[in-house]
Amino acid sequence: MTQHTSITQKLSTWEIDPGHSVVEFGARHMMISSVKGGFDGLTGTIRADEGAPEASQVEAVIDVSSLNTRSEHRDTHLLSADFLDVAQYPSITFRSKKVSYSDSEHFRLVGDLTIRDVTRQVALDVTFHGKMKSPWGDERSGFSAHTKLNRKDFGLTWNLALEAGGFMVGDELNINIEIEAVKKD
Repeated sequence: MTQHTSITQKLSTWEIDPGHSVVEFGARHMMISSVKGGFDGLTGTIRADEGAPEASQVEAVIDVSSLNTRSEHRDTHLLSADFLDVAQYPSITFRSKKVSYSDSEHFRLVGDLTIRDVTRQVALDVTFHGKMKSPWGDERSGFSAHTKLNRKDFGLTWNLALEAGGFMVGDELNINIEIEAVKKD
């Protein structure tokens, strides 16, 4: 217990700034193009320990209703029970389990991602872009993260077979995340 307490005391708390953060995704459409979209409603907490980065923790929540693919018809379908079922599952969550560092700017964040009440472990490749004081006196830090997911692993199985062969929606999702966080302690 003493060790856990000392680690907790070293952690600084950062809140994800939803106005300066976004989760974006891309998926194959009709096997010939990639459709992109994103979620603006990203919130969460980063507990960072600069002295022992492997002790850092991340918890994030995506407001599913903040989905935007620049097509109202497509957004309505993605928010329906065929895909994200926002009425029953209004949030996507991520909770980190392990942090491993390559160097001071690059690390791998492994954690549990929950979509539609299905939880799978995912690994994010993260780049730390630094930290600085804003003109308003608060301290901010920036990160980019990338991963690939198979949507079927989370129960997102809806699809249509195409007459020419293949399917309407690809299974692989490319995920890109941009985060700006504000120090809270």
